[in-house]
Amino acid sequence: MKTTVRIARQYLLIDMIKGFALTFRMLFAKKFTILYPFASTPISPRFRGEHALRRYPNGEERCIACKLCEAVCPAQAITIEAEPRADGSRRTTRYDIDMVKCIYCGLCEEACPVDAIVEGPNMEFSVENRKNLIYTKDILLANGDKLEPTLAERLKRDAPYR
Repeated sequence: MKTTVRIARQYLLIDMIKGFALTFRMLFAKKFTILYPFASTPISPRFRGEHALRRYPNGEERCIACKLCEAVCPAQAITIEAEPRADGSRRTTRYDIDMVKCIYCGLCEEACPVDAIVEGPNMEFSVENRKNLIYTKDILLANGDKLEPTLAERLKRDAPYR
């Protein structure tokens, strides 16, 4: 019985030494992880992040209030209200996206006939209050204005797959 315990202790000691050797060897090996806040991984052109509403080059918003994005949203996160304008076209008076409900499926972007609503490359957005996760039309247009060159390039690169 004592010899069995002695042999088990020897194997345990050998395993511990192997573990320490592996730890020491990996301490000086090349790192595989990325230091996230300081370096980020490349983002695919098809990545779906924070939403944005785009404008035409003349400054007019693209959304024509067709409400296809609202109808196709499986999470029912989009709310649109519209009214007719003097020239007979319709424009949105209210365009809200509840980011708590959103599942980032991209169906709203696919359904939009004029590429008004898009999901941009921004994945680093946080808030301190859940009320701030309801994106209004003004917030969405501001996101679109801020990210327009990136969004246009992304849509151009994604065009062959659409």
